[in-house]
Amino acid sequence: MKDFLIQKVYAQPSSITGVRKINPTSDTGISFDLLLQNILNEIVSPIIYFLLALAVVYFVWGMMTFIRNADSAEKRKEGYSHMLWGVVGIFIMISAKGLINLILSIMGLN
Repeated sequence: MKDFLIQKVYAQPSSITGVRKINPTSDTGISFDLLLQNILNEIVSPIIYFLLALAVVYFVWGMMTFIRNADSAEKRKEGYSHMLWGVVGIFIMISAKGLINLILSIMGLN
C-alpha cells in the first residue's frame, strides 16, 4: 500500500509526538500532475482493463451460446445479442482509454 497514489510526501513533525503534517508551501511536495497521473495509473486504468476483460468474456459467452444452440432460433438470437453488446462494451472501453490518453497528451501530462 506504500506509495499507492502519492510517491513521496515530505512531512515535518508537528508539536504533537507521532503526528506529521505536510508543509503546503514546500517545493518538494506533491504536484497535481503527479497525483493525477498516479490516480489514472493506479485506479482508472485497472478499472478500464477489468471492464474490457468483462466485455471480452461476455462476447465469448455469447459466441458459445450462439454456436452451442445452433438449432434454436431463440437461443441464437440471445447469443447474437450477447456478442453485439460485448463488441459495444469492447469499443466503449477502448474509446475511453483512447480519450484519456488524448486528454493527457493535450494537457501535456502524458
